[in-house]
Amino acid sequence: MPERKAKTTIDTSYGHIQPQATDIERVVLGALMIDKDAFSIVSEILKPETFYEPRNQKIYRAIQTLSMNENPVDIMTVIEELKHEGTLEDVGGPTYIVDLSSHVASSANIEYHARILAHKFMARQLISFAGVIETKAFDETTDVDELMQEAESSLFELSQKNMRQDYTQVEPVVDQAIKILQKAAANKGELTGIPTGYNKLDDMTAGWQASDLVIIAGRPAMGKTSFALSLAKNIAVDYQRPIAFFSLEMNNVQLVNRLISNVCEIEGKKILNGQLDDEEWKRLDINIGKLQSAPIYVDDTPGMSIFELRTKARRLVREKKVEIIMIDYLQLMNANGARFGSRQEEVSTISRSLKGLAKELDIPILALSQLNRTVEGREGLEGKRPQLSDLRESGAIEQDADMVLFVHRPEYYRIFEDEKGNDLHGKAQIIIAKHRKGGTGDVLLDFRGEFTRFQNPDSSFRHSGPDGEIIGSKLNGGDMMPPPPPPPADMPF
Repeated sequence: MPERKAKTTIDTSYGHIQPQATDIERVVLGALMIDKDAFSIVSEILKPETFYEPRNQKIYRAIQTLSMNENPVDIMTVIEELKHEGTLEDVGGPTYIVDLSSHVASSANIEYHARILAHKFMARQLISFAGVIETKAFDETTDVDELMQEAESSLFELSQKNMRQDYTQVEPVVDQAIKILQKAAANKGELTGIPTGYNKLDDMTAGWQASDLVIIAGRPAMGKTSFALSLAKNIAVDYQRPIAFFSLEMNNVQLVNRLISNVCEIEGKKILNGQLDDEEWKRLDINIGKLQSAPIYVDDTPGMSIFELRTKARRLVREKKVEIIMIDYLQLMNANGARFGSRQEEVSTISRSLKGLAKELDIPILALSQLNRTVEGREGLEGKRPQLSDLRESGAIEQDADMVLFVHRPEYYRIFEDEKGNDLHGKAQIIIAKHRKGGTGDVLLDFRGEFTRFQNPDSSFRHSGPDGEIIGSKLNGGDMMPPPPPPPADMPF
């Protein structure tokens, strides 16, 4: 009796085949050769490398070349082009080309089939990406922080390459524009965007508008961070509109200390050393609740990448209904792992991505930015006034921004009077240098350096609330506070 061999069970659970659809690849190539208009339908979806089978890549490249040269695409022209490229025999000769088109009756479903191939290709890219990262992670000589940055950048680059925005017929866009117009008309001249809390600035901008990228720039000590925090306080505390504040320069406690100073009218240095008098402790107790209940979400991750910001922003909008994002400041962000010829190219990628994120989330994004040192070398009132060309790494930032605002305090440069003779002690100019949807001009605000706060000029009250009531007109039930003396011109806020 012959010896019975033991039955061997093969475990295939770890055997994976790359995502592919070669049958569909052949159908798509066949359809392209029987319909002269088919290539225009799939040209933005498919690339030669989208095809899994190498010979199919070569055939599609030949079809692509014919179409780009405005030559007809059919069996004979594709065969001739492959001959010209010296790859006809590599793909299986004329027999394979004829066979491709013989099994296709129409190109009716070519777009659907092309998208299947595109998804398979994206899946293969993700597998390759994951494999590279896995291999490097097993290498004990690899710096994990650098690998994280490389992974972020590579995945972000992959998602950017595969994002496609299709066109749309104008009718639904017109309908949307009419609805926005009708809503604005129903407001009877009120704001269409998120209020800034500053009367004249709201008049000029109608509030921060959805999908806008707003750049707020200034030299050090001009108070751009204080202005951003004042805006955050106005929006979240006074108007109860959810806001996300990404602070790449200060940690969360420093940021909140400034907000406490702003909301409770306590000098910043006293919050640091804890030397509050009885009246200030009372003011803190009464007003701190406003800040605690405000829909402000802060993130102080240092050196944040644009990819990480996008991920967090999407979650905040989805889960916390955030209506506006603020970033302090743009030049501290990075596009980790990607290779750039210069820092200017990297900043260009960051600003372009921020504008894309504002459009995607349909909310305004306010990003603080530095100015270069050119302004320091200019003389006089107009010389010290910031210009668009002063933006650090300015080209892309200026181009991508829907609005550019400069925070300028002439008194810092010992300039205490403007060309009209107006007193500039304790004043700040908010200069609207670019406004894609409206006019440019200046807004004059009071600057309360000891409270790191900007406020409407000559107003003991702060600003109007959403229902027109005066917010913060009295503290502790007492009378309005008289205007304080102006802060020193060199106060570093």
